[in-house]
Amino acid sequence: MADVTALTFLALCLPLAGALVAPFVIRIFGASGAWLLAIAPLLAFLHFLRFIPQIARGEVVTGGYSWVPSYHLSFSWFLDGLSLAFALLITGIGTLIVLYAGGYLKGHKDQGRFFSFIFLFMGAMLGVVVSDSFLMLFIFWELTSITSFLLIGFDHERAAARRAALQALAVTGGGGLCLLAGLLLLWNISGVTEMSRLIGAGDIVRESPFYLAALILVLGGAFTKSAQFPFHFWLPNAMEAPTPVSAYLHSATMVKAGVYLLMRLNPVMGATPAWEILLPFFGGLTLVVGTALAIRQTDLKLKLAYTTVSSLGLLVMLIGFGSDHAVEAAALYLVAHSLFKGALFMVAGIIDHETGTRDITRLSGLMRAMPLTWVIALAAAFSMAGLPPFFGFLAKEEIYTALIGGDVRAITFTSIAVFGNALMFAVAFAVALKPFLGRPVEMPKHPHEAPVLLWLGPAVLAVLGLLAAIFSTFTHTVLSSPIASAIRQTPVDIDISLAPHLGLPLALSALTVLFGIGVYWQLDRARFLMALFLRSIGHGPDHGFDVAISGLVRLASRVMRVLQPGRLEIYVTCTFLCVAAILLIPLVVYGELPRFPAWPADVRLYEWAVFLIAAFGLAAVLVARERLTAIVSLGIQGFAVAIIFLLFGAPDLSFTQFMVETLSVVILALVMTRLRLSPADHRPLGGRLFDGALALVCGLGFTLLLMRATQAPFNDALTTFFNAYSKSIAHGANVVNVIIVDFRGTDTLGEIAVVAVTGLAILALIRIRAGSERKLAANDPAAED
Repeated sequence: MADVTALTFLALCLPLAGALVAPFVIRIFGASGAWLLAIAPLLAFLHFLRFIPQIARGEVVTGGYSWVPSYHLSFSWFLDGLSLAFALLITGIGTLIVLYAGGYLKGHKDQGRFFSFIFLFMGAMLGVVVSDSFLMLFIFWELTSITSFLLIGFDHERAAARRAALQALAVTGGGGLCLLAGLLLLWNISGVTEMSRLIGAGDIVRESPFYLAALILVLGGAFTKSAQFPFHFWLPNAMEAPTPVSAYLHSATMVKAGVYLLMRLNPVMGATPAWEILLPFFGGLTLVVGTALAIRQTDLKLKLAYTTVSSLGLLVMLIGFGSDHAVEAAALYLVAHSLFKGALFMVAGIIDHETGTRDITRLSGLMRAMPLTWVIALAAAFSMAGLPPFFGFLAKEEIYTALIGGDVRAITFTSIAVFGNALMFAVAFAVALKPFLGRPVEMPKHPHEAPVLLWLGPAVLAVLGLLAAIFSTFTHTVLSSPIASAIRQTPVDIDISLAPHLGLPLALSALTVLFGIGVYWQLDRARFLMALFLRSIGHGPDHGFDVAISGLVRLASRVMRVLQPGRLEIYVTCTFLCVAAILLIPLVVYGELPRFPAWPADVRLYEWAVFLIAAFGLAAVLVARERLTAIVSLGIQGFAVAIIFLLFGAPDLSFTQFMVETLSVVILALVMTRLRLSPADHRPLGGRLFDGALALVCGLGFTLLLMRATQAPFNDALTTFFNAYSKSIAHGANVVNVIIVDFRGTDTLGEIAVVAVTGLAILALIRIRAGSERKLAANDPAAED
């Protein structure tokens, strides 16, 4: 078990290690370095592959390291059929993406930086799906948002890429905060901080009065990450990223994180009216919106991006539908979508790379120039369209089996699924046929077949989509059934195959094909009609995001003008108002005002003299007509306090006070004279009275607090501790010095750093002023007079 834990930890760290070495490998080997870099995800894939027999038997694998046991915080992972499938998809497809990126970005000046980003992204996503502890899950969840921001904005010199990256970060990062609140609520409800233990607390969570709040917060995190309506707009805009990012993000990683979370929490939060209403509603709406918007596009990547939105909606709809077949359909479609969508995105990248355009209206006749790419595209399109003998066909048949029924709800969602699948059929063959059939046309680049690094990845995924269906029994045993079993938390045996199975699901598949062929046949007209319809609706959520961000910036600007007007006296006044409130309000509200003792009768003459010196110094500060006089008079107060410390048996503290007061007077005098501030106070009488009253209130607050503290029973625990251990631990006889240097060493170091930074700031101000005076004298010699 220890070896398994160590190896799993190593497998999780492999992508992070790849991120560290990628720039050096690319600098040395160039694009061929992709073969070396692909070893890291491949080794992780092989490690997780070892768990298939164990997971297929219904077992789970847990491990990790305790971090803060008293708070139940740990770095732990949890592998069952669901998390293992995601881990295999992330590392397996990640290996192919690394190779693909080596060919796609060959010669790019920042290829090493790109590989570092893609490996960080891979490691973050892998952490999300294997995390057991809530803390680990949330950290990796937010890391996916940050690393996707880096990848989407990779071409940061383009404004569109920067906007898309910021938009993705804002939407998914905001959803991450919702998820954090939801996880904290789940912790509060169930008392556990691990997913493996939370799964068994479903009844406790569903019966809690906080269930609905936790559900909404969790859905906020899942819906933003998996681009559910109305948060779907960020995902197509993320196509500003290089195609390897798009292929990876849409097939196996970030956009599936929300789906993974919903699948994982299905045993905990599912089987409730709220779950079975919200998820199918938003999932079905996202399915319709995504496919409708895909029809309108002419850019190959955008068409595929919007079908990813619709596929995610279909998965969410199935998860929330509630039936056993719906869970099985979601498991099948999850695998099928990862295979065909990754392949099609890489095909779109190949077309763009070899022809110089992704515009479907400018592409034609590529079949002769790129026959291998066409075959790969056709195979992936067959799976996306739900046609045999590919795995997408099995998924679509199971979807219809899950949704059909005689009630209004079943009929409604079955109709939505048929409509969405038919439009995805049309888009799939628009991508696989339109660029390749017809007569060749003039393109920005002369088309030719792609090198092996580009076609290897999509070819492998397309072939896997075929083999997974042909050997469906094996696929279900090692992958599909364990996924469904993990989602339902009961053993599931999926048995759908390519064998003929007549019935209503097959009839619905035929209807889908016919409808899809009709849309494909009239694709240009459908695109035109969809554009007219969207124009009649007006602005959508994407424009709404811009409006919201613009409004937020304006609001922040107005708040800043109120809270930060640029006047030091306002800041100081607010600070002292808060100090007065903090000191006095608790004393009054909680009845902690001190008792005023009788005036002591044994005050000696020299003590009266010290008090009189302090009073004279205060009077001198108040009546001083120049700031320099006021500064010097202010030092009298500090020296008087230092003498009081000396008289009452604290010579060390007295010496420190003498030094502080001396330096304060010198520095203040130096700064005030060099900055040439107004020599006198020109505040109106009202301002003086207000400031004086505020000073008195603050002084009164400190006095009352000090009196209350001294009247409380003395607790000598710290005194006993320091007396006992200053000599034995810190080897110092002077307790005060030991406290400052050893027991409060870090605090003292921080204070020294603050003083040093303050001194540097003062020095900078003086030098700036001196430099300005020299420039003024050089430009206007009369200014020196």
